Amino acid sequence: MSRQIRINAFALAAPSHLSPGLWRHPRDRSSEYNTLRYWTDLASIAERGKFDGIFLADGISLYDVYKGSSEPAVRLGVQFPRLDPILLVSAMAHVTQHLGFGITSSVTYEPPYLFARRMNTLDHITQGRVGWNIVTSFGNSGTKALKGEDAKPHGDRYALADDYLDLVYKYWEGSWEDAAAVRDRATGVFADPGLIHEVSHHSANFKSEGIFIAEPSPQRTPLLYQAGASTRGREFAARHAECVFVSGPTKKVVGDLVADVRRRAADNGRDPREILFFASIKIIPGKTESEAVAKYEDYRQYASVEGAAALYSRWSGIDLAQYDLDEPLRHEESNHMQSAVESYTTADPGRTWTVRDILEAIALGNRGSTLLVGSPSEVADGLQSWVDETDVDGFNLGYVLAHESFADFAELVVPELQRRGVYKKAYRAGTLREKLFGRSPRLGDSHPAHKHRRPGNAA
Repeated sequence: MSRQIRINAFALAAPSHLSPGLWRHPRDRSSEYNTLRYWTDLASIAERGKFDGIFLADGISLYDVYKGSSEPAVRLGVQFPRLDPILLVSAMAHVTQHLGFGITSSVTYEPPYLFARRMNTLDHITQGRVGWNIVTSFGNSGTKALKGEDAKPHGDRYALADDYLDLVYKYWEGSWEDAAAVRDRATGVFADPGLIHEVSHHSANFKSEGIFIAEPSPQRTPLLYQAGASTRGREFAARHAECVFVSGPTKKVVGDLVADVRRRAADNGRDPREILFFASIKIIPGKTESEAVAKYEDYRQYASVEGAAALYSRWSGIDLAQYDLDEPLRHEESNHMQSAVESYTTADPGRTWTVRDILEAIALGNRGSTLLVGSPSEVADGLQSWVDETDVDGFNLGYVLAHESFADFAELVVPELQRRGVYKKAYRAGTLREKLFGRSPRLGDSHPAHKHRRPGNAA
């Protein structure tokens, strides 16, 4: 049986995400990012297209590496300004029944207790449709604005993340027993104090004493996403993640990354097939190839090369203004996204990337995604080849034009994938975890959160 392709809509609460300059297009809706209708319309389109979820990127740092300043990004609206994505989910959940929501939140910025309660709240009111994209945040401007200090070194951020996860697992999995919320009208007992336990956590990063204030939600722990592709990030994903967001400019880069994380997961005692991989992609479909190419040429007129330089410079920590356009990119170490540099240098030694190549690739693409342009059949062929050759399970589908790109995919590509038997025609019942994996709404026994689960609590 053919492998089912999974799709997330990839978005950011800003007037530009990964297609700098396209907010100027007359049909683009990105400038409406600060209206509720923008997000409820997006959710309705995604559910109509049977998308698995909306994956919401986030961060509070500026794009300030290019030319040593945030001025280009601010002027061009490159992921600026930006809203808090977690506040958008309630409205989107209200207009949908099945769609999942992956929310990015940083272990560097959010106190564990308050974050755990906020995610628990969303899991309750969505009936178990939320996931958490775990990030560690490398941007100095964000940590300086929040705390008045530079971001932690790469390795230290992941050590903090492991500690953070250990603590929130205790809140979600260990504080309440399943039977604690009695709700007994006859006796007047709402919660049994004997079945609610104190969390005790003392580490170099966090200290916590007391019970978790929120009762268990449908998933207890939200579905866990992670996107780190550095060596340390891969180890973290292999230990904690259920879904991994991968990106790379070639199939070799993506395939090698997927294989490595699956191997590391097995070394951690986990079933590597219980991790789903979503590759970054953008698609410009048309009813015919010529219609798709015409859309592409139309979109290109609005793409901002300067905006693309601001994006990549901040991701990589390399100021592209220091390079000639036809100069090959050199591998440099930084405290930024190590994979953003490796993808265009050491990860695929058979390909040399100049700065011009990179900017052209990401102007309508992104840091490491492919761009498919063509008829529904051609796009479907491309998606299936990526699944077959890289072992990914699906895609984080970025938009070129909001919300046209998502609506075009739902209208044109989804029926072709369904015809081929590689895309669902109906949603599974249950929580986001149940829909994606077809099993329990709770984390499996091989996951490290299991050690915090109270005896007798359901898996």
